[in-house]
Amino acid sequence: MTQPVLEDGELPRRKPRRLRLSPAGVIGAAIVLAAIAVAAFGWAFAPYDAGAVIDTEVFKPIGAAFPLGTDYLGRDMLSRVLLGARYTVGIAGLATLLACAAGVCLGLFAAAVGGWPDAILSRTLDALTSIPSKMLALVLVAGLGSSTPILVLTLAFIYLPGCFRITRALGVNIAAEDFVLAARARGERTGYIMMQEVLPNMVGPILADFGLRFVFVVLLLSSLSFLGLGVQPPNADWGSLVRENISGLSEGAPAVIMPAIAIAVLTIGVNLLIDSLPGRRREGH
Repeated sequence: MTQPVLEDGELPRRKPRRLRLSPAGVIGAAIVLAAIAVAAFGWAFAPYDAGAVIDTEVFKPIGAAFPLGTDYLGRDMLSRVLLGARYTVGIAGLATLLACAAGVCLGLFAAAVGGWPDAILSRTLDALTSIPSKMLALVLVAGLGSSTPILVLTLAFIYLPGCFRITRALGVNIAAEDFVLAARARGERTGYIMMQEVLPNMVGPILADFGLRFVFVVLLLSSLSFLGLGVQPPNADWGSLVRENISGLSEGAPAVIMPAIAIAVLTIGVNLLIDSLPGRRREGH
């Protein structure tokens, strides 16, 4: 079927889908926004300093004075969970943003240029993808250290190839559309075509991929922290809180369960949100 042509001879662009969230998506968005708010302003609501020992009784049960009990040193778990959100959400969010930004730029470049630059990028990043993410993270963190900047860069490096692959695949498919071919025929530059014609039509799948990468990064960061290679004391993310209190699971279960629930709720919320994004069911990966 022939597409309609505008008066100036230009083919109409495909309109990006509007963002309409399902009820589950609204719940997911609320959870994500709440997690971001806690990460940004949790310090203002924390009853105590994260490292302050405020009770001589360790693994104190949930009560009016300590809504989430105390940990293995007698520190308030509510304060530790609130303040730990900035590391879990902050590190994971920044790492995912870096990975997706670099992956989108490289993917668009490969889709636009093609030829040997595309082949070199694709084969190199495919080789990185073949290495298990947890194994690569352990090697990099053990060799470079586990400071916050190193964790962010390591996690971004690990998940960059996946962002590149989906962007390149989407870019190649959209670049074959009639409205893109018409733009090439008009003499538009490659940069203009990629940024103005191709990129706006892949926003939905890229947002869905961003959400998935964020979940993967949260789980990998929590795994590293549980193994003692993530966020280091006196700071702690949710994975660190599980690790440092695991020995008291039988007598102080809230100190272990509450950070684990926070991780689970965050990942479920992100999944609910991305499942309701436009094009997720048909085009998402």
